[in-house]
Amino acid sequence: MSVYQENIHKLFAKTSRQLTKAAAKAQPGAIHRMRTSIRRLEAILEELSPDLDRNQRKLLKVLSRLRRRAGRVRDIDVHVAALRSLKLSDEPGRKTQILSKFADLRIARERKLVKLFDNVSIRELRKRLKRAEQSLQISDDFPGPLETAYDSFVRLAKKNETLSEKGLHQYRIQGKRARYVAELAGDEAQARAFVSRLKSMQDVLGEWHDWLTLAQAVAKLTNSANNSPLLSALNNIARAKFHEAVRVVAETKRAILASDPQKKLNTSVSPRRDPVLYRAIATAAA
Repeated sequence: MSVYQENIHKLFAKTSRQLTKAAAKAQPGAIHRMRTSIRRLEAILEELSPDLDRNQRKLLKVLSRLRRRAGRVRDIDVHVAALRSLKLSDEPGRKTQILSKFADLRIARERKLVKLFDNVSIRELRKRLKRAEQSLQISDDFPGPLETAYDSFVRLAKKNETLSEKGLHQYRIQGKRARYVAELAGDEAQARAFVSRLKSMQDVLGEWHDWLTLAQAVAKLTNSANNSPLLSALNNIARAKFHEAVRVVAETKRAILASDPQKKLNTSVSPRRDPVLYRAIATAAA
């Protein structure tokens, strides 16, 4: 068994365990770990397997629904922590009011999540995970986790040359997928460097997204006008995080695409097959 095949096996087993733990108690840590395991598994199944069978497609559908509901609970936990960390002398009553609304909202969202955690559903889901792993077919021409992840990142960079808010969202989502695939390579030096760069980028993008969605949630919950000191503070933080995210994404993009373009072209992409991609890599490396 290759390193990446062994890591795929560990990922299936870990996802099964995290589902059981989150179902037992919907604590923030358990929910976060379950969501991360699900995201990794979704990336692996969709990126590595050319043809998903019926069980695998059903599995992805169920996992996606579970991840989304868990994400809504996780968002509240993150927003509460961020809001509590914000020191603001103005509108202390508004901050308390919002925290109270967040508490009520979390209870409602957790109830919806727990509905998916009944014993029968979890048992069936674990069976689907086992069958999905057994039937997983990796394409014969699969170049390897790192090469596949590089290709994914280059396509992402080519489609999002302008780092707008929409572009940053793509880097936040698709960058995770590339990282999860690269992690299958294990302790390869190049893979570790690639994963480390993407992890640093994702941390910054995650902070920006959390403050952005917090500002949006506060505006919605309170019908606040822009002259609200609390909302103004949140928007200012979100804007600062946006500019920091743009800087980090640009640096990450430049570093990854320029890391070893000759090896990239030799092992994964032929300039004859994709001259636009060749120019993108060559330009970034210049």
